[in-house]
Amino acid sequence: MSGTDLGLGVVGAGYWGKNIVRNFGRVTGAELRYVADLNEAHRDRARELAPLATVTDDYEEMLASSDVDAIAVCTPAASHHALAKAAILAGKHVFVEKPLTLLGEHADELVDLAEEHGVTLMVGHLMIHHPALRWIKEQIETGEIGDLHYLYCQRVNLGVVRSDESAWWSLAPHDLSIVLYLLDQQPSTISARGAAYLRPDIEDVVFANLKFDGGHMAEVHTSWLDPHKSRLLTLVGSRRMVTFDDTAPREKVRVYDKGAERTVDYQSYAELITLRQGDIWIPSIPGTEPLLLECQHFVDCIRDGRTPDTPGSQGRDVVKILQAGQQSMDNDGAPVSLAP
Repeated sequence: MSGTDLGLGVVGAGYWGKNIVRNFGRVTGAELRYVADLNEAHRDRARELAPLATVTDDYEEMLASSDVDAIAVCTPAASHHALAKAAILAGKHVFVEKPLTLLGEHADELVDLAEEHGVTLMVGHLMIHHPALRWIKEQIETGEIGDLHYLYCQRVNLGVVRSDESAWWSLAPHDLSIVLYLLDQQPSTISARGAAYLRPDIEDVVFANLKFDGGHMAEVHTSWLDPHKSRLLTLVGSRRMVTFDDTAPREKVRVYDKGAERTVDYQSYAELITLRQGDIWIPSIPGTEPLLLECQHFVDCIRDGRTPDTPGSQGRDVVKILQAGQQSMDNDGAPVSLAP
């Protein structure tokens, strides 16, 4: 490291990168020292957000700087592989916004290079750092919701319509990372159907079904052509059911003490299944900004030599599921195996 604090750099200060710039300026144990962007308006905004950082249009200048120990790649997804690879080869720790890459083999290469060069590679699966999702994970692990039967995610709104990636590649990485985190296993198959209504061959809406060994099932619905803005996760367990509404200003998580149970002693078929209608309760969960937690986690993992909660290998897993889902869409929803 250069100096007492870890030296941070950001490449790409646009739509989402500006938020990384803002939060890199708030973390402890590190200092934002460089921002690179080809867009002049983005650079002007970066100067306002990070007045002490060097702002440039030359990424190579950032890579060559001994003041920069770690770089966040926040550019369009098509450029992630090349920019992250260059940073790793320059000996920098790397944070890459989702998706890690657009090809599985590129993700494999980044993971292998990071290990070879002894640097941290972390992917921006933001939701894994959300306090509400951490709380839900704890409820699963402690058995509070019983056996998790299935879950489904809905991430829809009207816009932003992108010209370089579909709703599947833009929105689904969030929900796929959530599914992998909560179930702690890889899906065995995926079947997906999508439709391109606004631009040819760029799906605006996608419905995907993932099946897991052991009987778990997950459904992911993404769209930017929808009248509602919804960021909703629903889990159905044998003891309780849980919803997580990330658009709610408060009380994002609700727990339903509801379920259906098989009756041991019954006289008729109607008595075989007993429905339980219990209380609804709302847990108190800290409202800390997930993006700040994510940025701080990246810094802490580098300083402490720890593996991130969202390592490059997780980013690789999500990319391969995205690819398989695209393959299924291209073949009219035919199931695609994800067996290793």
